[in-house]
Amino acid sequence: MTIICRIVMIMLLSTLIPTSPVAALEVRVGVLRVDYQTQLPTSRYDLRPEDLGFAGGILANEDNQTTGTFLGIEFGVEYMASAPEEAEATLDRMMADGIDLLVVMAGSDDLLMLADRAGEQRLLLNAAARDMGLRDGQCRTNVLHVAPSLAMLTDAVTQFAMWKKWTGLFLIHGSNPADQALADAYRRSAQKFGAEIVEERIFEDTGGSRRTDTGHVLVQRQIPVFTQGARAHDAVIAADSSDVFGLYLPYHIWDPRPVLGSGGLRPVTFHPAHEAWGATQFQRRFEKLAGRFVQEGDYEVWLSLRVIGEAVIRTNSADPAVLREYMLSDAFELAAFKGRKVTFRPWNGQLRQPIILTDSRLTVSVSPQEGYLHQRSTLDTLGLDEPETACTAFK
Repeated sequence: MTIICRIVMIMLLSTLIPTSPVAALEVRVGVLRVDYQTQLPTSRYDLRPEDLGFAGGILANEDNQTTGTFLGIEFGVEYMASAPEEAEATLDRMMADGIDLLVVMAGSDDLLMLADRAGEQRLLLNAAARDMGLRDGQCRTNVLHVAPSLAMLTDAVTQFAMWKKWTGLFLIHGSNPADQALADAYRRSAQKFGAEIVEERIFEDTGGSRRTDTGHVLVQRQIPVFTQGARAHDAVIAADSSDVFGLYLPYHIWDPRPVLGSGGLRPVTFHPAHEAWGATQFQRRFEKLAGRFVQEGDYEVWLSLRVIGEAVIRTNSADPAVLREYMLSDAFELAAFKGRKVTFRPWNGQLRQPIILTDSRLTVSVSPQEGYLHQRSTLDTLGLDEPETACTAFK
């Protein structure tokens, strides 16, 4: 090989082999989970793991660091669980430690409190709260929503019902405030897509243990009598955020009809049986790491940290203002194992994403459904569109 050829080869290799940056960029993120006292779920399959969300965060940080190491970026994540009454103090400690980027798993009231306390110089990613008000009149400039809204979930279910031509819906909702909010979202979705709620009934939450033999039998015996005599309908919609009756509806309702919503066919961001679009690799890695199946909270924290990682890598910055601007821009997109790149809505900070419909054994369908069009993105057929929102913080 001639000397000239060797020089050319060395020059070519120098462009392909990365050099270490002079100074590494350090990115510190906090994951704050607010733990509430709740009743045991109806099914032991739904028991809350102690590392809920945190396991997804660890996997996401590994993914971020894989690229970050190559580029000289160091990602570090601090995980904190807090009781509701200690959430402010926990946030203060994280901020005092220099953390300006936070992923928050909390209810809507606590999320708003934490956002206001954090101030606009910090950026919070909502990885749990689904209340529509957070994307509407109660939106905050420093909060972006990775968790889907109730409207996105109910729109996903209603689109599928309409695609199946199940236009007459029997809505059964619980008596608790969260159930009422979910029922309101289903009413809105029915009106939006042209379905008819032919009848509504309220299933009263009388308390007591739902996991005892007596509790199971009581609810199972109630359901046929409770649903008897309903007006003619194509499907039953369950609005049961309190996990009282929804899982019992399939096989127990008086008229044999498909059940959707909080029982039967459920809308989720992710579930353990989902394998399409490369999700099998994600599932295997998570199960090896955590020793259990993935839950929605894990996926939403994983996705939140990947959003931050992608923005940091593209902008080479850890400044919350720079990252927020990039996340809300047309340049941002991220693969999420759901067949579509996910992006943010610049009018209220909501992450556009497909919603999986599952019977807990497999992915039955994914919304938006075929035939639902939009001038911007078909993903904007799910949830509050720009003309519908009262959010002004992003204008």
